[in-house]
Amino acid sequence: MKTYIFKVVIEPDGERWHAYCPILERYGAITWGYTQEEALKNIQEVVEMVVEELKEDNLPIPKEPQEEVEVFPEPRAVVTI
Repeated sequence: MKTYIFKVVIEPDGERWHAYCPILERYGAITWGYTQEEALKNIQEVVEMVVEELKEDNLPIPKEPQEEVEVFPEPRAVVTI
């Protein structure tokens, strides 16, 4: 079991917030929310779905560049506040 921590970007977009994961953007890791918190929650769900799809399709989960993803060989708990 490994832990992947992906960088996400959340930016204002008019009356909403745009969120994406740069390293997984080409796989569709893009979403939005009415608040920053909602956008973060939504991108978390999208990233989990993208990673599951990569696993199901036997495709590698990106591990580089290091400024966009960290991989740990053991389970970790990640909290964003």
